[in-house]
Amino acid sequence: GSHSQLEDTAPRIVEHPTDVLVSKGEPATLSCKAEGRPAPLVEWYKDGERVETDRDDPRSHRTLLPGGSLFFLRILHGRRGKPDEGVYVCVARNYLGEATSRNASLEVAGE
Repeated sequence: GSHSQLEDTAPRIVEHPTDVLVSKGEPATLSCKAEGRPAPLVEWYKDGERVETDRDDPRSHRTLLPGGSLFFLRILHGRRGKPDEGVYVCVARNYLGEATSRNASLEVAGE
């Protein structure tokens, strides 16, 4: 092969999510952008548990955007609980390692 091959690199988070306050029923986005080679796979965790997105369940109201951000079509919030409220982190992985973003809290306003 040629010597101009770029070297593989472990992931690093270049854009961290920030705390968001959302009204229930409104859309929301938690930003995350990771770099690495090969391009890292991004997963989200809420309160330590992996967040299911439309990649896991096509009916999910949470979509993993191509860059790695997590988009909520609408924030779910019911009398029985606040399934979207919590502390989120984004984790980017490739075969060289993983990087974890800062914590970002999602709060639902107006109760």
